[in-house]
Amino acid sequence: MPTRNNAFFSDLLASISERGRTLLRRARTSDARQDASELVELCEALLSGRGEASGTAMAREVLDRYHDLDEAGRRSFFDSLARNYGPDREKLAQAIESWRTQPNDADASDLHFASEPRRQELIRRLNRAPGGTSDLVAMRADLLDLMKGDKDLAALDRDVAHLLASWFNRGFLVLRRIDWSTPANILEKIIRYEAVHEIRDWDDLRRRIDGVDRRCYAFFHPALVDEPLIFVEVALTESMPGAIAPLLAEDREPVPIERARTAVFYSISNTQRGLGGISFGNFLIKQVVEELRRELPKLENFVTLSPVPGFMQWLKQTADLPVSNEEKALLAHLDNPDWFENAELADQLRSVVEPLAAYYFLKARTPKGRLIDSVARFHLGNGARLEQINWLGDVSPKGLRESAGIMVNYLYRLEDIEKNHEAYANQGTVAASGAVRKLLRNEGRRLLDMRLS
Repeated sequence: MPTRNNAFFSDLLASISERGRTLLRRARTSDARQDASELVELCEALLSGRGEASGTAMAREVLDRYHDLDEAGRRSFFDSLARNYGPDREKLAQAIESWRTQPNDADASDLHFASEPRRQELIRRLNRAPGGTSDLVAMRADLLDLMKGDKDLAALDRDVAHLLASWFNRGFLVLRRIDWSTPANILEKIIRYEAVHEIRDWDDLRRRIDGVDRRCYAFFHPALVDEPLIFVEVALTESMPGAIAPLLAEDREPVPIERARTAVFYSISNTQRGLGGISFGNFLIKQVVEELRRELPKLENFVTLSPVPGFMQWLKQTADLPVSNEEKALLAHLDNPDWFENAELADQLRSVVEPLAAYYFLKARTPKGRLIDSVARFHLGNGARLEQINWLGDVSPKGLRESAGIMVNYLYRLEDIEKNHEAYANQGTVAASGAVRKLLRNEGRRLLDMRLS
């Protein structure tokens, strides 16, 4: 019944909007130019209007005209919003003066509302249009592309991201299991949006979501009914895996569900670039863990099998790698796409690369003091523990190119999540197993021997 009501009101709103847009079209001259300045004028009219129906129609018209702009027009439009749609300075000055004269809660509230940029209210009104939320998410994706190297647009992005974060907070998200009975249009998006391990075709997709030992879950939002925001693929296994190929093999033997003791999160994909920086992944993993524990109470371990996308770039660009000249020459073999097929060379590289991987996670940092690897920041920030570094975990071209074939397991031990999160957030401490720390100790001894020789 709620779905039917939502559809009814959506259709009603769209009908009202379309009637209003017809009036707007009649008011426009036939040779009206579709440029950013016209669009800005329409935005001013939208902000000054009070009528709900006409405002809805005008919001839809703004979004449609924005869609027709070329890249230069969109940049000009964003520049105008950043430059001319800040707070009303006169009202803000009055609110500041009132607060200074006699501070109280009412004046503080006035100061808060007076400091809000006008573009925030504009964005709220644009969101009233039928399909407005989806269009605003797409608009922010354009903004992120144009922002690269342009600090002047940062204030605009903060306002857009602030509103999107409130509209897409956890309370509005719905967790749904994706399986072979899910509508085809959603399954097509799972194939298209998979960002970690490419889904080659429909048969490949079916193996990932339809086996007795496979699960896939996604978050959806009521305003984007058929658009998964983020999804996770899960393999149910007997033990913690160290490589991705056996999990995705066409001829693999499914694990009988009664023998499964480990849930492996092997791929997490965000689907909406316009929601970048708005985190859903931590909520997704925690809720999926709860779902799996209810369904399969015998599960004991919840781990990831994760890529290390920044590792090869770090190896190539770091001038002071803790290696000898001989070892640096050995690392050059990593540029050969077939190096792992030479067993002797692979063994030599392993003795150098594994300790460097431990160093990468436990010691290496960006100039701002952050972990270099985005995947590591995500899982460690969620309270996971770096459990295992897996040699030749991913020998696909992408895995070799980005991580020298290294994959890692992050362990989500429910009783330790809060403690690990607090240590990482407050002190930057990386929770890591003894096996990982041993690799780093071995690296220290190796360096000492190298200096003494």
